[in-house]
Amino acid sequence: MIVKEKTEKQEVVVNDVPKLEEVEKVIVAKESSEGEKKATVSKESEAVINIYTSFNNTIVHVTDMSGKTIAKVTGGMVTKHDRLKANPTIAMFISKRISEQIKDMGIKSLYVRIRSKTRNPAPGPGPHAFIKSFTREGFKILNILDTTRVPRGGPKKKGGRRGRRP
Repeated sequence: MIVKEKTEKQEVVVNDVPKLEEVEKVIVAKESSEGEKKATVSKESEAVINIYTSFNNTIVHVTDMSGKTIAKVTGGMVTKHDRLKANPTIAMFISKRISEQIKDMGIKSLYVRIRSKTRNPAPGPGPHAFIKSFTREGFKILNILDTTRVPRGGPKKKGGRRGRRP
């Protein structure tokens, strides 16, 4: 039995964002009695997972490296209770639903971008549970990036000089 692996990577970077990167594996697994070699080719692609999380909802949007939408699942698609949409358990259900859609496309490696509401110091309760369940599914997470927007000056905050009071 002869086993060979050949790995090939191509990466093009435009504006600090990697574009379409595909990994091809050629595995020569069995040698039959007649001396023939059988090769199986499987393509492993990469994708970007954009997680928008607030304290009211979790929205997960999966794109390929060029930005085309592959899958999109929100907390409202998984549960009918408004109070549970930002729950870590619901984030696990979202990840299970997305992993089923992604596995069919042959995606194994992921870049994760977490974004919360502007000016929030921390993301909501969903992303940690989401990433944890994705690694359990067998995906490789290459990078986790926080893309929460931070205001630089801009309009004055609501509430006056002494702030909002109850």
